[in-house]
Amino acid sequence: MTERFPTINSTLSPNELGKFIQQKYALTDKTQCSIFRLAMNHLYIVHDDENKYVFRVYTHNWRTKLEIEEELRLLILLKDEDRQVAFPIADKSGQFIQEIEAPEGTRFGVLFSYAKGIKTAIFSGQTSFLIGQALAKVHQSTENLELMRISYNAHNLLDNPVARTKEFYSKNTNEIEFLETLSAFLTLKMENIDKQKMRYGTVHLDVWFDNLHIDNEKEITFFDFDFCGNGYLCFDISYFLFQLFTTNLNEEEYQAKADSFIKGYETVTEISNEEKKFLPYACLAIMTYYISVQCDRFDYWTNIFLNEDHLKRMVRNLKRWTDYNKIEINSKQKERNNS
Repeated sequence: MTERFPTINSTLSPNELGKFIQQKYALTDKTQCSIFRLAMNHLYIVHDDENKYVFRVYTHNWRTKLEIEEELRLLILLKDEDRQVAFPIADKSGQFIQEIEAPEGTRFGVLFSYAKGIKTAIFSGQTSFLIGQALAKVHQSTENLELMRISYNAHNLLDNPVARTKEFYSKNTNEIEFLETLSAFLTLKMENIDKQKMRYGTVHLDVWFDNLHIDNEKEITFFDFDFCGNGYLCFDISYFLFQLFTTNLNEEEYQAKADSFIKGYETVTEISNEEKKFLPYACLAIMTYYISVQCDRFDYWTNIFLNEDHLKRMVRNLKRWTDYNKIEINSKQKERNNS
């Protein structure tokens, strides 16, 4: 008998998964399941007559069961407090997490409500205002909330990530040197924060147009809390502003939408002066972290674009942001980068 060859990341059959979901959640015989995206995790769209869901299958050894339980605890809390989020759905036995025995080992699956509306990077200043309002309401619920998950700090956002990125790209390129200099600079910034004036709690850490739906330019729904953890709430604000900056190349348009976003946020809750001072820097730490995540997950995601040109593009965006915000990281480094 021939033994099965070991795998690291299989793709579950959408047809068989549809039957599994139909049985587990007591859906109708009209249930259909199709692949939506195979990336960091695998996403499937599930239709049951007029109802629509998303089934997320976490990649093997990406999240522990406890980490997923904590993510779902957060989402249930937000749903109960009427925050605008996609939420997990229990199966007919009351369980939220499915354990699926894939060729590579146990994988976890969760059925989520489908967020109303569409995903788009092109939206008005008024919509930006509504996104700010919706995020502030989420933060009202997550301030001082602690999850049994990662607590984001200088060590796991900067030190370790830069080392892992350097190992992945192997060459000590100008981009790696920039990230090392940036990491040291941001570490000092984070150490000198007046923590008493910074709101802390549970953060999404990945708030941008790819993880929210806009319904008729009126209603915002956040989803994909896969990177949720503990940290300064302004991490989410800063990260959204950075993503807004990279998708609005006209700086005047960006600034108008950024101002509208902040204004919307502050109709719900105030952003302290200490937080506002940190906003230009927080997203740089998060992006440094995400560059390393892409490297870490290459074998599971196989991004063909993940090469030195991609790193150059990522770093170019960081430099655009630092120039726009007049951030002086290191004058000698700046001269080298401009030469």
